[in-house]
Amino acid sequence: MSGSSASPAQLDLQYVWHPFTQMRDWLKREPIVIRSGRGAVLRDAKGRRYLDANASIWTNLHGHNHPQINAALARQLKRIAHSSALGLANEPAARLAARLIAAARPRSPRRPGPGEAAAAGLARVFFSDDGATALEVAVKLAYEFARRTRGERRPRFLSMQGAYHGDTLGAASVGHIDLFRRAYAGLLFGSDQVMAPYCYRCPFNRAKPERADARTYRRCRWECVEQFELACARQKKRRQPYAGFVFEPLMQGAAGMIPQPEGWLKQVTEIARAQRTLLIADEVMTGFGRATSPSQGAAQDSRGSAALFACQEAGVRPDLLCLAKGLTGGYLPMAATLVTREIFEAFLGEYEEFKTFFHGHSYTGNQLGAVAALASLDLLETGASRRSRARLERQLSEGLAGLWDLPNVGDIRQVGLVAGIELVRDWRTRAPFELRARAGMRVCEAMAQRGVLTRPIGNVLVLMPPYCTTPAQLEKILTAVREGIETTFP
Repeated sequence: MSGSSASPAQLDLQYVWHPFTQMRDWLKREPIVIRSGRGAVLRDAKGRRYLDANASIWTNLHGHNHPQINAALARQLKRIAHSSALGLANEPAARLAARLIAAARPRSPRRPGPGEAAAAGLARVFFSDDGATALEVAVKLAYEFARRTRGERRPRFLSMQGAYHGDTLGAASVGHIDLFRRAYAGLLFGSDQVMAPYCYRCPFNRAKPERADARTYRRCRWECVEQFELACARQKKRRQPYAGFVFEPLMQGAAGMIPQPEGWLKQVTEIARAQRTLLIADEVMTGFGRATSPSQGAAQDSRGSAALFACQEAGVRPDLLCLAKGLTGGYLPMAATLVTREIFEAFLGEYEEFKTFFHGHSYTGNQLGAVAALASLDLLETGASRRSRARLERQLSEGLAGLWDLPNVGDIRQVGLVAGIELVRDWRTRAPFELRARAGMRVCEAMAQRGVLTRPIGNVLVLMPPYCTTPAQLEKILTAVREGIETTFP
């Protein structure tokens, strides 16, 4: 078929290779072809309307076709779309760097914890393309920082069980999902993993299943913290503390939307900090208000400004902060790695010393991405946005509570405006569905038939609506979840 006569769906099936997709299954059916969007609504090539219940894979914050971001892009297009950051600067990227550093400041002043003098504050921004490249930058910087300041030959990293930090080789090396590592094991460097505080399936949790978030009724002695301390102690005995601890604060995304019980992150980061291990926070998913609670006083500073990052909510000061996804409001691929002054200064020297950070991207600091990000930050900082997020968070919490009566709902986990619903064969035993049952995918297919789009993580349904989602739209999303589960498991 010729490109002029074929439909977009036909061209897709003939030429496109989709990410994280078994293409044999994909080729069996006609795909949904998205043509336009406004607010939380997407329209396909056949005119059908869908609610975007996962913010276009966790990126879109304010809704599609937002007039303020559109206007910022239109103004910038009259000037220039892109120029190189190698040997040149540009105004939007410079302004964005300053805004990100200001936005990432701790919400409340306090005295530094043990060994925390090095983390006096994030001071510099390195721009890249997406979440994986932001992590790649952080891993490279932490690796070389350990070599230069400690004289270590082979710095090593610690991350969490089930961790996913991207698909570039460095980011994949600190990830621990076997599906993403196994085929490329020969290309990756080794890293260590420590148990995640997965309360619902924790081997140390002695509580019987209840109809509530497992974090609220767990019975344990913080064995997960003890396991972390043991891992750090073993590495210290080798006379080489970990160069970096890589973590997603408050909730692990691709691991299955696994939330951390209150206080866990503060405890383990203090253990890591005491051994001079750099804290590498992956806020690709959790950043820009997604995992914070604007309705909570702890989430605001003295000026009433809401925290935008999960680390601020948890009271943790990272040495490296990785951002992407929602950075541009879901408009353009752009990422940023924020670092402390001490890390930055380890790469300063005379030209002939070659202490430069030899890493870069053609579209680093792209002007269109930067102005979209600046417009998104403007929106996030308005009182209207804070109120909308607070209202959406409350309604989501109330609506999710109504799903506990479904026998195939094992756990419901919410952090801010991120929610995961774990599907099980029997909630009383926590018995999981086998992978071949495609439990999560089947429910999402049933939801799509009801005009709601999202994508599962295995047996976990993910809800991450844009911040502009109306009460009626959220009600429709929650109704589609219920009906999708009921029809899939009658």
